[in-house]
Amino acid sequence: MTSAVPAPPTTPGPGAPTVPAPATSTAPTGRGLWRRARWYLLTAALVLLAAVLLAAVNRERQYPPLDPRSYEPAGGHAAVALLERQGLKVDLTADPAARPTGADTLVLPEPDLLTPEQLTAVAAAGYGRLVLVSPGPAALSALVPGVRTSEENGGIPYAGVRSTGPDCSLPEAVRAGSAHLGGLLYTAGSRGEGCYQRGHGYPLVAVATGRNTDVVVLGSGEFLTNELLGKDGNAALGLGLLGSRPHVTWHLPDYTAPVAEGGQKSFQDYIPEGWTWAGYQLAVAVVLAALWRARRLGPVVSEQLPVVVRASETTEGRARLYRRAKARGRAADALRRATALRIAPALGVPPVAGAPDPTALCAAVADRLPERPGGDAAALLYGPPPTDDAALLRLADDLDTLERQVRKP
Repeated sequence: MTSAVPAPPTTPGPGAPTVPAPATSTAPTGRGLWRRARWYLLTAALVLLAAVLLAAVNRERQYPPLDPRSYEPAGGHAAVALLERQGLKVDLTADPAARPTGADTLVLPEPDLLTPEQLTAVAAAGYGRLVLVSPGPAALSALVPGVRTSEENGGIPYAGVRSTGPDCSLPEAVRAGSAHLGGLLYTAGSRGEGCYQRGHGYPLVAVATGRNTDVVVLGSGEFLTNELLGKDGNAALGLGLLGSRPHVTWHLPDYTAPVAEGGQKSFQDYIPEGWTWAGYQLAVAVVLAALWRARRLGPVVSEQLPVVVRASETTEGRARLYRRAKARGRAADALRRATALRIAPALGVPPVAGAPDPTALCAAVADRLPERPGGDAAALLYGPPPTDDAALLRLADDLDTLERQVRKP
């Protein structure tokens, strides 16, 4: 069987015999796509089912940081349990101004989430002590006007949470000693006392606002979390600040409410603007350096192939692909084109657009081989595609015989 690499398709000249289109198609069928993809789909379905089952089994309610109901490292359940062990009553509420008395301590983990009306109501409610965690300017102005953020006075606005000595005369801080304080920093004002100083600001400020009322401002509540409560004097400080009254009301913030303007800020808010432009300049410098050091494409360099593949192996590989795809029409077309290109020079038929003219080629074959009429050569070289493998083999043998007869002197 003679075979060769298929040549590019050609357009028959005028008057050429009509050649029907190959009946074989290499387009993927629905059945073939399903056969190939069914295992992938089954695997994806099993993975999805396992994920759903794991999510259903391990489904737990997620709480925000410092939530008294949370047992996570960032939760505040340990602080509530400590207060209750000391005989204090702890209530959770969504309304910070509900039934307050002078014997109550109100803990506001997110005061910036309160509306101006709620802040005014809290200020007028008559709590014995307010504990504000990371309040912004709006909450400070409404609840403790004498205290301001350190940033407003030109100081550093934020400090990392780490163990720090109290360095103040506040009884709760003196009894506790060193504790993990940090976060937002504040100024103490004329009536307040700042503790655990960091730079020119304080992460803890206590202000007496009346005869039996006071406000405690905390830059961060991390020392009250389950993870840090047992370290240094964190537990003693938390018990002293939250346990000064027999009843503690812990507010549960509405985290879906928008933060008031000038309220709580993220860490990115404290990055100076100059650093943003410095980052842009650094990015431009990196791009310019990459363009400067990038390799330029030079001339094409020829090099020997590590492996020499024989033409027969390439042809056999192409044939196996045709057989696997059952592309008998394409295989027959390749064999016919290759035979026509080889016998055309021997018959003196010049190529037209890269291929011999079918009419001229069939006429030349009839002149060279009187025993083969023109119709026989046209059916052999430009006939319909074979219907099975046996017909394809017969076509290959007939083309091989035709080529030998034409080349025979």
